[in-house]
Amino acid sequence: MEAANTKKMLERVPFEHIGWKPHEKSMGMGSLATHIAVIPTWITMTIKTDEFDLAAAPYNPPAVNSAEELVALHEKNIADAVEQMENVSDEDMMKPWTLRHGDHVIMTLPKVAVIRSVGMNHIIHHRAQLSTYLRHHDVPVPGMYGPSADEKN
Repeated sequence: MEAANTKKMLERVPFEHIGWKPHEKSMGMGSLATHIAVIPTWITMTIKTDEFDLAAAPYNPPAVNSAEELVALHEKNIADAVEQMENVSDEDMMKPWTLRHGDHVIMTLPKVAVIRSVGMNHIIHHRAQLSTYLRHHDVPVPGMYGPSADEKN
């Protein structure tokens, strides 16, 4: 359900405004939308690894040039994450996973908790931000858990 809701949002990203941001500290619309499409890779990574070091792997998001490419990226990353989740044991999901920046440990949680917080909650949080970006450009915002103000039914 969350993947389908995210897809509805990403389909509407107006690429003529990908650099727009509501504040100088905010991400641009294209960067935010791409980030949302990439977050499911954290689910796959969490299942396949025991830790991630932010200092050793700078973020290099893929280039996306259209809403169609954005949706395709999202769907590929969701399919990969679902495949991993279907094939991992409950025992492995309870193993600890660590996020670090060099020697500094940011968090260590069971993999299932990382997937919920860094995977699911993170997507939902940024998807909500993206809805406000769409609103600023008069793009009809799709409903997520019922109709939005832009949907009549």
